[in-house]
Amino acid sequence: MKDILIGRQQIFDKDLNVYAYELLFRGSDFDLMNKTGATKATNQVITDTLLEVGLNTIVGHNRAFINFTTQNILDKTPLHLPNDRIVIEVLENIEIDSRIITNLKELSKLGYLIALDDFVFTDDWTPLVEFADIIKLDIMEMGETKTRQLITQLKPYKAKLLAEKVETYDEYKYLLDLGCTYFQGFFFNRPNIVFGKRLSVNQTAAIQLLNTVNNPDVEFEDLTKIISRDVGLSFKLLHYINSAFFALPNKVSSINHAIAYLGLKEIKRWINIMTLASLSNKPEAVMHNALIRGKMCEELANLSGNQSDNFFLIGILSNLDSLLDMPLDKALNQLPLADDIISAILHKMGLGGEALKCVISYETWDTSAIAFNNFDQSIIGDAYLKSISWAKDIMGNIK
Repeated sequence: MKDILIGRQQIFDKDLNVYAYELLFRGSDFDLMNKTGATKATNQVITDTLLEVGLNTIVGHNRAFINFTTQNILDKTPLHLPNDRIVIEVLENIEIDSRIITNLKELSKLGYLIALDDFVFTDDWTPLVEFADIIKLDIMEMGETKTRQLITQLKPYKAKLLAEKVETYDEYKYLLDLGCTYFQGFFFNRPNIVFGKRLSVNQTAAIQLLNTVNNPDVEFEDLTKIISRDVGLSFKLLHYINSAFFALPNKVSSINHAIAYLGLKEIKRWINIMTLASLSNKPEAVMHNALIRGKMCEELANLSGNQSDNFFLIGILSNLDSLLDMPLDKALNQLPLADDIISAILHKMGLGGEALKCVISYETWDTSAIAFNNFDQSIIGDAYLKSISWAKDIMGNIK
């Protein structure tokens, strides 16, 4: 079943830290509109997640929300997964009867969290509401008035509320005020735009460093001077290179040694990452997403035999609007970037733009647009999983 694709979407807590990921799956071998096909797809994603890839690789230390069909629940498929790592997501088209209720109650008593997807309050679902842990509300489908009404109806129950398809920061704020605990959607990637926002001193310094490192004529000595005169950067560089990530035979004890070991390409990559990370006090998920984009763009370039330096930069800078809370074109104008890099980010032009478009399509799970260089989608999926693993390691070593 090599054409099975596993995607993921973040689920945030009140503080916009990642609480879990919903695992998303598609496959040309299965018809998801067919009950049997959907059940087989769930079984396959479980197999891929546990045996082929590994749960920790995909979701780290977080939980995984997995969609289960009627047959999955009757077969007690969740028992194949650890109860402290997954959330059983009960799809809205489940046929509720005494067997479903009994099996879900049993799974709940065994420690599995139960989430009800795209919830609409009807008599059939009342028995599940009484012991469900999480109820997901499709706020886009319901609209604000119906969402408020449903939240009022659910107040007497213990279940925590997860608002999904949250598209804006304002939606997140009103849903937070109404008592929602978890949030899912693309709002974290769409900044609360504040026009004319001034950069703080730290952000200004970071922008200057980005200007220097991305100058095509930058010299080894220029980077050494920048890092050496900043205690924080010096410490972080030595910490980064001395970590287990590089598995060095001997510890590095000087900035010159560190830069010489990494080489110009890698030191430029590290400075890009460090300065972008310092630009914002946004949740780590925003920076993590930028790293995944950069690495996946680079992976696609490598697979197609193209020079990949710019591809990584295109990927990470495509999230600059979220980091700076300003329109992307204005954020990019602060950097001395080549026209082809800017057009790739803003207009998805050129091979770099095609790679970025493919990455964003995978990120937002627009499966009809996941395409690059005629690669099989399984190859693109492998690049995504590799990028997740790499970004997780990097995040652990830049703090």
